[in-house]
Amino acid sequence: MPALILASTSRYRQELLGRLRLPFEAVAPEVDETAQPGEAPAALAERLALAKARAVAARFSGAVVLGSDQVAELDGEAIGKPGTHENAAEQLRRMSGREVVFQTAVAVVAPGVAAIERAEVRVRFRTLSEAAIEAYLRADEPYDCAGSAKVESLGIALLEAVESDDPTALIGLPLIRTCALLRRAGLEPLA
Repeated sequence: MPALILASTSRYRQELLGRLRLPFEAVAPEVDETAQPGEAPAALAERLALAKARAVAARFSGAVVLGSDQVAELDGEAIGKPGTHENAAEQLRRMSGREVVFQTAVAVVAPGVAAIERAEVRVRFRTLSEAAIEAYLRADEPYDCAGSAKVESLGIALLEAVESDDPTALIGLPLIRTCALLRRAGLEPLA
């Protein structure tokens, strides 16, 4: 069986891929994640997922490499990881009572295979008070998450609805699509 490598240092993606019970190694992809001028959020997520997989595959000949990226989108604009408490609070204020689309792409690069899939998740945020925003940020500290909310944790209390055909896509790795890509690369999670 070829080596499986996740081109990511994200603890969220590592936990999700671990659910498939395939041995894998996580490797930093070292890819510039700057959006190109006029690049749509969905295109950005796809480009970065593939770039991450290709960057790591170039260093590990013969491996099956997965790359993934997620971009939160509000009114057609990409919303990145907040990095700070203040930025996260501002993001949540902007998203309060609104729908945010999370574009999550996953790519596989292996000998003879380069493919990409994208999952779109529509999230409706409740109308959030300043007290709710502050309480949430103090509890979860989601400063490394696109859109400032961890749905797998207390962030679920910020939401009214989540619509997706791949339930783990919102956390950062769409496992239904990941399984399909792994099969294309010759790895069967149920083998």
